Amino acid sequence: MKLITDMYQTLLTGLENGIFTITINRPDKLNALNKTVLDELDQAMQTVYEDNKIRAAIITGQGGKAFVAGADIAEFIGINDEDGPMLAGKGQQIFFKIENCPKPVVAAVNGFALGGGCELAMACHFRLASDNAKFGQPEVNLGLIPGYGGTQRLTMLVGKGKAMELMMSGNMIDAVEAKELGLINHVTTAESLLEKTKEILNVILSKSPTAVSKVIQAVNAFYDFDKNGFNEEIKLFGEVFSSADKKEGTTAFIEKRKPVFKGN
Repeated sequence: MKLITDMYQTLLTGLENGIFTITINRPDKLNALNKTVLDELDQAMQTVYEDNKIRAAIITGQGGKAFVAGADIAEFIGINDEDGPMLAGKGQQIFFKIENCPKPVVAAVNGFALGGGCELAMACHFRLASDNAKFGQPEVNLGLIPGYGGTQRLTMLVGKGKAMELMMSGNMIDAVEAKELGLINHVTTAESLLEKTKEILNVILSKSPTAVSKVIQAVNAFYDFDKNGFNEEIKLFGEVFSSADKKEGTTAFIEKRKPVFKGN
């Protein structure tokens, strides 16, 4: 994997076979999200959007203990009710950038995913976790609530009742329960987590990039109250019919050969 490390203070990045891996690199702080991490995550995601060599991304954490164990609480000291909305707004803007990325972005959760870390994982299109992973929104323990989209995405993923329980109690759940609830898709060993994540992404990358992008857009419309998801699906379904990928896919099917998609 080609590593690109000189651009960032708190991230490690690498590109291999079209998959861009973004690793939060603050293991001494359990990869906690501070201002620099958020700014650099925003920059890294902009690279995912703009670099044509990147076809998918993985977000993970450095070390074996944590994906992201939460926000850096030291930065919360001195923040008041005027500063709070700006902090939450910035975090939400970056996480929407992940959620709405036209290329697949998958979380490989390798340990604690708490608070902002759980919110980061939930902003990804889907999640895999190692068997030592723990998930939770424990903000109530600090007299706070989730602010980076956690109240909304956790409810969408696990349902109102369980989301209420987890956020009001601050309790953590393990990877097995997270999978049972639909919060994550797969549980693996720590050693095979990235391998399994790349295996799934390689299947996705064999499909039409245009169609995959439209799937992301259509599914996200279900959760956008400003849109009618069914109408959005109709519009996007029509758009793919004018794509070269649709012509290649249907022609290859009729000719009984493997399609060669180019993402247009």
